[in-house]
Amino acid sequence: MGIYSTVTEAVTEATGLSPTAFFTILAMMVVVYKIVCGMFLGPEDFRQKPQKEPIQIGDITESELRAYDGSDPKKPLLIAIKGQIYDVSSSKVFYGRGGAYSMFTGRDASRALAMLSFKPEDLTGNLEGL
Repeated sequence: MGIYSTVTEAVTEATGLSPTAFFTILAMMVVVYKIVCGMFLGPEDFRQKPQKEPIQIGDITESELRAYDGSDPKKPLLIAIKGQIYDVSSSKVFYGRGGAYSMFTGRDASRALAMLSFKPEDLTGNLEGL
């Protein structure tokens, strides 16, 4: 009991608080510190995942690209912009069936995206006249 009484006396003398209040405040400070630190990203969160080699329009025809429009849930959602094909499967809410941008999937939507247009006639890869 010698250490316990020495610590309680030292805490009371140094802080003016009872040992119970001191250790309660200390525990609360640790909890708040952990919560606040958990709100921020660490350097390891910024490491980029290795990118796959992008698929070009020449590697896949436009008719083959149409099969990746979300009609088959087993296939990824693909969109082409300026001849380069992108996998937008991670944004199924936007590009999947019924999504706001679902009309762009399975197509080269370069012109429509450049013009910020949702008109079906603008769903083409032709950028002439912009």
